[in-house]
Amino acid sequence: MNKFFTVDIKGYKTDLPLIQLNEAITIAFFNLHGDSKLTEHCGKELAKMIGDSEVIITAESKGLQLAHVVARETGLYDYAVARKTKKLYMNDGIMVEYGSSITTGKPQEFHLSARDVDLIKGQKVCIVDDVLSTGTSLSGLEKLVEKAGGFINKKLFVLAEGESKDRPDVSYLATIPLF
Repeated sequence: MNKFFTVDIKGYKTDLPLIQLNEAITIAFFNLHGDSKLTEHCGKELAKMIGDSEVIITAESKGLQLAHVVARETGLYDYAVARKTKKLYMNDGIMVEYGSSITTGKPQEFHLSARDVDLIKGQKVCIVDDVLSTGTSLSGLEKLVEKAGGFINKKLFVLAEGESKDRPDVSYLATIPLF
């Protein structure tokens, strides 16, 4: 087996290392951390797809820099961040539980500060994240937006992995297989 999978993301080619998660699943690992050129490219492409959304939400951590670029490019400078652990300043925020993701293999939580709840309430929300695979993290973000009183307007991802490319409710820049 090759050690990399080359993906073309709207004209930007990059080699993703293949990582075996268990006996049955190997993934092409997409990591925006530390790659500002790739992050800029992907964020600018996603910004073109945001439509009439009024606020952006992302999940920490790889979605953070991506959402920052999308926010800058669209002028939606205040965006919400779903944290995976409750921080001390979040005593008046909200939390949702959701299932296991493909990379963590254990139940997850998302926490949203009161500031971000106020940002989302009554607004058309665009979910921005790096990779859609099983849809578990997306489900958590959807629950969080609903609990905060927002309305999901768009669901944008850099990559759709495996069968997630067949979901009609999401948009993405490119696809990658599961191995």
